[in-house]
Amino acid sequence: MIDYTVRSINSKLANSIQIKHHYLHTRGSCSQAFGLFDGNDIIGVILFGNPTAPTTIKICGEHNKKNVIELTRLWIKDDTPKNTESYFISRALKHVSKPIIIAFADPDANHIGIIYQACSFIYLGKSARGGRVIAIKNNKIHNKTLWSEYKTAKRIREVFGSDNVYYKEYNTKHRYVYINCHKKLRLKYISDLIYSVKKYPKHKYI
Repeated sequence: MIDYTVRSINSKLANSIQIKHHYLHTRGSCSQAFGLFDGNDIIGVILFGNPTAPTTIKICGEHNKKNVIELTRLWIKDDTPKNTESYFISRALKHVSKPIIIAFADPDANHIGIIYQACSFIYLGKSARGGRVIAIKNNKIHNKTLWSEYKTAKRIREVFGSDNVYYKEYNTKHRYVYINCHKKLRLKYISDLIYSVKKYPKHKYI
């Protein structure tokens, strides 16, 4: 049985913890944050912030864009009991101030959003962004982390060597939405979605 508590924490503390532990090691947009507590110890953080992409903000149409917030970071300490992530997310969602909650799962981190599926998020397919991103041969540093740490492609080449730096096709993310309100309004928001509801992906290579 999971015996943790979920409490609101300030954004500065939440970001300092996730920057240290989350695989991106970059600051996340944060207007609300929650900590997963084991007694007085924080063993997880979840951040919710304003979306930046126009299609994310308008996920339920222009008229609903002020009702949208994005789950921007999630970190939980390793070796916690099974279902801790879903326990944490489901309890944090109850206190989020906006009814339309977007989350993305990153295939480059071998994520397809199983945790969002367990929390009954709606799956809306993969994001449509194209183009290429910088990468390092035989290195799993995320491109966001590279840009945050080194700022320019020139500096990345200086640090890792020009022969080790290349550009790869952007691996689009899995897009999920959670509608956090009473049934009648929930159905209204679902009918306003600009993307079609799809079956959950079951394999990380999808």
